Amino acid sequence: MAPRRTLAGDMASLWFQAPLVIGMRCGAMATAALTGKAQDGAEMNRMVMEKASASVEGATAFNLALARQGLAAFHDIAFGRQPTAQARAGEALAAAAMAPFAKRVRANARRLSRRQA
Repeated sequence: MAPRRTLAGDMASLWFQAPLVIGMRCGAMATAALTGKAQDGAEMNRMVMEKASASVEGATAFNLALARQGLAAFHDIAFGRQPTAQARAGEALAAAAMAPFAKRVRANARRLSRRQA
């Protein structure tokens, strides 16, 4: 069973692995430019498409988490209860939005480091 991802874990992976992925990609582009080889167009397209799809996935996850919290509050109000105070509600929303980016950064770090070795 895969370990459960947390907001802190996703933020840590972005903090440490994103600069490594950027460095590996810049190094590959510089090497291609210095050796006169054509740039890897597939990697460039992948870089752009991953950002777009992660943005859409993050926005969708954020909106779903927000809707779930709103429905839970509506349910409580409809049954005459005070809405439950969710102290970590904001953290759940941030985690939902951040997870797609962290997942892709981790995958890119693994993939690009295998390519370099």
